[in-house]
Amino acid sequence: GAHPAMRAVKRKIMDVAPTAAAVLLLGETGTGKEVAARCLHDCSPRAAKPFVVVDCTSIPLSLAESELFGYARGAFTGADRPHTGKLEAAAGGTLFLDEINSMPLEMQGKLLRAMQEKCVTPLGTHSPRPVDFRVMASSNEDLKEKCRQGRFREDLYYRLNVYPITVLPLRMRRADIIPLAKYFVERYNLEFGLQKSLGAKALEF
Repeated sequence: GAHPAMRAVKRKIMDVAPTAAAVLLLGETGTGKEVAARCLHDCSPRAAKPFVVVDCTSIPLSLAESELFGYARGAFTGADRPHTGKLEAAAGGTLFLDEINSMPLEMQGKLLRAMQEKCVTPLGTHSPRPVDFRVMASSNEDLKEKCRQGRFREDLYYRLNVYPITVLPLRMRRADIIPLAKYFVERYNLEFGLQKSLGAKALEF
């Protein structure tokens, strides 16, 4: 996008990418927070390492700990082989916690401890494993307000909110609509072997 708000987002990405600082991406659902996070990862010294996404809206509480921290064989019924958790899978790279506002309160303390100690302890084990990962998170809600309501840990919020970046919805940066439309026309022309273009009426939008 060419809108001043998007140029500001790009500048912030380039400023923080070389560092190890935690980044909190804020904005409504569908504004492109994950795209911004991937761009930030690709511009960072960790670009050659994994970019691991955790969709916090889709992990049930009963599975959250095993998904994030992994488990050893025999840790519970059905655990017939060891499983690497998301935090350990992000070793050397970036862990992106998408819509962290949806993470159950019970898991937030365990995540905070892992971030502080840079260690994970898979279920069924007793020995912490050191792991180096950079944390990025996104939220479509006001986390500060959730803290006031007791629905989000304040210490975790401040740990994540080291470098906040807000991505505005398209309705607030209408100048980007035509460039985005042209991009998608070109993309699908290549994908489907077409030669389409935007009509004059569309360009008058």
